[in-house]
Amino acid sequence: MNTPTRVLLMALLCTAAVACSKKVKEEPPVATPTAPATTQPAATTGVYGPEDLDTDACLRQRTIYFDFDQDALRPEFQAAMACHAKYLRDRPSARITLEGHADERGSRDYNLGLGERRGNAVSSALQANGGSAGQQTVTSYGEERPTCTASNEDCWAQNRRVEITYTAR
Repeated sequence: MNTPTRVLLMALLCTAAVACSKKVKEEPPVATPTAPATTQPAATTGVYGPEDLDTDACLRQRTIYFDFDQDALRPEFQAAMACHAKYLRDRPSARITLEGHADERGSRDYNLGLGERRGNAVSSALQANGGSAGQQTVTSYGEERPTCTASNEDCWAQNRRVEITYTAR
């Protein structure tokens, strides 16, 4: 199909889409009586408190897992990074240690470096979401502190992680 025909076809499709669109009339909201104002807990004010570390589901996620031989943060952990960064913003006295770990494969030096790179990746994600670098410490344990000791992929996947430890709330 040549270019003028494509342009004409796209113009017809756009015109048809606009002509077929339905206009919806918005109605004003109906006023409903409200209950008297009460004292609201800190969670509804949007500011995290120390008690939220144990009660908030997002903040309880303190283990970030990585793919084999990777130090890039997986997308499913972005929400947890945003929550922990917000906690750090809300609580300037809070301090965290990011403990990087690796599975048993690879040399000791390589795994120590990989654990540090993973910890730095989590630190960078926290900083990108507004967390302060001064509140974070990165430590690498490499393969020295496994959570699982079997030699299979499921076990190795559990050991490729960064653990977020709050040292001051």
